[in-house]
Formats: sequence, structure tokens, C-alpha cells
Amino acid sequence: MVLEGRAVRLEPLGSGHVADLHAANRVDDAIWDYLPYGPFADEAAYGAWVAEVAGRDDPLFFAVIDPATGRPGGVMSLMRITPEAGTIEVGHICLSPGLRRTRAATEAIHLLADWAFGAGYRRFEWKCDALNRPSRRAAERFGFSYEGVFRQALVVKGRNRDTAWFAMIDRDWPCLSAAYAAWLDDGNFDAEGRQARSLGGLTAPCRVASDPEG
Repeated sequence: MVLEGRAVRLEPLGSGHVADLHAANRVDDAIWDYLPYGPFADEAAYGAWVAEVAGRDDPLFFAVIDPATGRPGGVMSLMRITPEAGTIEVGHICLSPGLRRTRAATEAIHLLADWAFGAGYRRFEWKCDALNRPSRRAAERFGFSYEGVFRQALVVKGRNRDTAWFAMIDRDWPCLSAAYAAWLDDGNFDAEGRQARSLGGLTAPCRVASDPEG
């Protein structure tokens, strides 16, 4: 499955992405702090991880591609895919510093959410380490509503992890889809790429709860 937008393309993760992703990821090892793997010692180690996860049905990994250059700058996945319950989660989000808080990153989330609801899923989830405040803020910016913390949900890298839960559901999507369209519109940006309206401001009326840590 390939999802194509104006500023980004999502395509199945594979060995052809390894060199560019490893180079992009090396800029800041902090991107691995809240993931259960990484950082990787070298390109070969990163390639071995890609070989292990690529091609799985769940998690279904995507490379986040700049269509202008054809180069990947990040990874994300669809996971915990449960058609019988109508639930699906976005996870394993690992974006290089140059990709964070960009139109491409936002459009990537929009493409996944739009696909999920178009495919009949009723609930699109985002979960993160409760200590990961940037991820919590990103979830709300993207329009996911805060639903609470599952205490001691996991052990990650030898450390207890409380997990913060966020979700959007099918009845939220018309409001959120319009918010994404308004933010992504060329008219929302000046010649230097500065936004006129923030995505968080546009999605705020669509969210049903507030994250006290956001």
C-alpha cells in the first residue's frame, strides 16, 4: 500500500530505505529515547532491524518519503490492526529532526487517518510513554483526544512505562479532516513557510478531552 500526498509519500519500508534513514537518524540519538529499540551502532545494525520488521502485516511499517527528492526522512506504522473491533493504531513513529513539525509529517498522519476511516475503522489510536511530553503534545495537535494513562503498562529498555492513550473516532473525523485541509492549504503559509493558523488551534474544537500534561 502506497499513500500519496502533496508533501509526502508513504510507502512500505524496505532495504532500499536503509542508507538514507540511517543517515537522517544519526543527527540526534534522542529520537530513540522512548522507542523499544535503537539507537543503532551502524548502518548494518539498522539494516538488520529493517529486515526484521519490513513486510510484516502488523505492524505495517512505512517509510516517510519526500516526493521532491525521493528520500525517506522517517518511519511510522499502522499496528494493533483489529478489523473485527474497527480499531487501528499509529505507532513506531520515528522522524528525523528535519521532518518534525513539518507539512510532510502532518500530512503523513492525515493520510493514515483518512485511509483508516475510509477503510471502515471506527477508532484510530495514538499511545506513547506518559513521560514523552513532545509526543503527547503532538497527539493533541494532530487531533487525538486524551483518554488517560495506563500505569505500569510495559517495561521498555529496563524501565517501567506508563502509557498515555489518545484516540480519534469516526464521528470526530469530519471535523478533523476539515481542520487538516485548512492547515495544509497553501493559503495557510506565507512565502517563508510560516503558518497563519496552527493545527492545534484548528483541531481543538474537534477534540473531546484535554491532556493535563500537554
